[in-house]
Order: sequence, then structure tokens, then C-alpha cells
Amino acid sequence: MSNNASTTTPTNPTRVFTNEDIADFNAQFHKLVDDCKLANVVTLIAHRGKIVNCDAYGVLDVSAAPPIPVRTDSIFRIASMTKPITSAAMMMLWEEDKWALDDPVSKFVPEFEGLKVKREEDGELVPQETQMTMRHLMSHSAGFGSRSEYADLDLRGGTLQDMIDTLAVRPLSFQPGKEWRYGYSVDIQGYIIQKLTGKFLDEFLEERLFAPLGMVDSGFFAPAEKVERLVSIHKYNEIKELVAVDRKGTYNTSRPNFLAGGGGLMLSTVTDFWRFSQMILNGGEFEGRRYLKESTVELMHTQALEAGVKMKMFRRPLDGLGFGLGFAIVQDSVAAKTAMEVGSYFWAGLYGTWFWIDPGKELVVVGLINHVIGLPPIEVPSVRELSAESVYRILNRER
Repeated sequence: MSNNASTTTPTNPTRVFTNEDIADFNAQFHKLVDDCKLANVVTLIAHRGKIVNCDAYGVLDVSAAPPIPVRTDSIFRIASMTKPITSAAMMMLWEEDKWALDDPVSKFVPEFEGLKVKREEDGELVPQETQMTMRHLMSHSAGFGSRSEYADLDLRGGTLQDMIDTLAVRPLSFQPGKEWRYGYSVDIQGYIIQKLTGKFLDEFLEERLFAPLGMVDSGFFAPAEKVERLVSIHKYNEIKELVAVDRKGTYNTSRPNFLAGGGGLMLSTVTDFWRFSQMILNGGEFEGRRYLKESTVELMHTQALEAGVKMKMFRRPLDGLGFGLGFAIVQDSVAAKTAMEVGSYFWAGLYGTWFWIDPGKELVVVGLINHVIGLPPIEVPSVRELSAESVYRILNRER
């Protein structure tokens, strides 16, 4: 793929990342584009509060003629990277004593009162052994199944209230607290935010996070004046060629009926998401304004799962990881098969976006692609691990 769309802005405020380091880091991702593995990639590294690299390479859409270069302000679908943002909003309300971790979820969603649990071994419906709490809801251990278990229901096809009404007449998939399943828990958090505040979720996020943080391009829809900066989703076709997905239906131009706190079509840019992440790394403060208490942020990346409960994706256990209130946490880098260091916390999005925060190294890394990842085996390059290996090779070398 011919490409001249590189915008690299290396700086060196920390005297750790040299210009040569940055060039080597970026070259790895540029090669993925040049080899037609990716249509584009945008990456950002921040160390000790300063951006040391922000780079964009590739094109918005491989089918466009002439090709339009991707830029550092190009807008990507971040999907499940919305979840930590929603969780931060929830913790703002927690600090205001609007809810408590040991509150039953039914206090805020009375439709969930008395939900039965479908026993896996025989399908019998039995009572909850431990009442579903807000701690469970915040850590994907409330009892709701994975998204695939509700595939026939189109839970995001109506409104948030429609989702609640549908879940309220189905049994839980497991006893609260006893498993971790990645499903609709954060969408339910978004519903609770709306009930507690009397505002639409996008309004609350804009008022309390996006506007004050300067996240000017983040939201659930793209107004007409920003559509030209949207990145198309890409995939590999049947002969492994890189092709663009038809844009129709892949983004909203006005507020959607379903405001998905867990993902949906949330849009953002690399610098917008860095501003949120840096606020979290700073212990809830950014550019002189406090959003969360330091102790609250620490709680968010502290293990919230009961002993013995493991995260699983695609029915595979994720060893070496824990989960807090909105973030996965690296507890054992070797077991987790990651270059991210112990104590780092992170999440990712359906279309390949990624980020992690390392408080020990005072590090934030954000990466954006929009590619259909699909189920394992995954053919898309492991961009998060590539970035992690490169960054820690720089940080951990002897000087």
C-alpha cells in the first residue's frame, strides 16, 4: 500500500525516549500499513505527564480515491473503550453518595428484584445465594451472561429501558460474584447514571468529563462537520485482502436511541482518550481540575473479584489478570503473556483500539485502529503487545 500519510511529533521532555527510539517505535506500525496488514494506525505515548510521541500513518479508507491520509485528529470508533469512561462517571456519583458498592442493584433497577439464577448443570431456576450488588455490576460479576447469550434478543436495538425490561424477565446466568462474564453490565451502569441524574448519558458525560477535560471529539455521534474525519472500519476479505466496510450504519449523526455505556458507536480521537487516561493516571486530576479523588481512582484499579474468579474471553481463562471497577489489572505479566508490567491497568475495543496505564512508570499508551477483529484465531496483528514490548524495551534498558 503506497502511503505518505505520516504525522510524527516526537518530543523529549523526559530524556528517556530519544528521537531514535520514537522513530523505531513508529516504524513497526508503519510497516504493518505498508504491508497491507492495517489501513492505518494512530499511536500516542505519554510519559511523566508529557506526550513524547503522537503519530498517524495510513489512510481513512483504502477504497477512497484519491486516498485521504489519517491524522492524529481522525475520529475512530472506540467501542468498549467507552466502558472505563462510564465507570469513571459512575464513581463520580459514588463520591456524591448516590450509591454504595454493597447496595443491591435492585435499589436502582427495581425490575431486577428477585431475579432467579439458571443453574448450569440442569437448567433449574434457583434463588440468588448472594444478592447482586453494585460492586458485582461494576466488575462484570453480577450474574448477567455474555453478549453471545443474548444474541437472539437485540438488546441494543431499542432503548435502555427496553434492555432493562428484557433482562428483567430472563434468569441470571450464574450466581452473583461467582463468575466474570463480559456482557451488558456497563450498559446497565449507563441506565443507572440516567436514573440518578435525570440526564441522558451523553449529556452527563459531556458535562462532567468531555467538556472540562477538553475531549472535543468524543461522543455517541458525529455531527456533519466532523464526518470527513471519520475512519472507515476495515477487514480482510476471503482472499486476505484489506478492504473497507460500507460506512452505512457504522456511525450515528445524531443521538441514538440506545446510549451504550458499554460501547456501541462511541467515537473519539487519540488525544481525547489520552486526556481521559492522563486524568486517571494523575489520580483523578488534570490541568488543575479534580474529577475524582485519588483514593477513588486507586479503588478502580484494585481487584474487585472474589477469590478464585477468573476473567474469561471467548470461554478462555485470562490468567494473570484481575478486574477492578472498570479496568483489567495486570497481576502477573508472565501468566498473562503480556509485556505490560504488574500494576498496569487497561482495556480495549472491538475494532482493535487499545490503551494501558502504568502508574509505576508514569506511562499512558493509546493506540487506534478500526479493523474487524473477529473470533480467535485472530489474524489482525497484536498491536497492543507490539507497542508494549517496544515501550518497555525503551524504559527498562540500562542507561
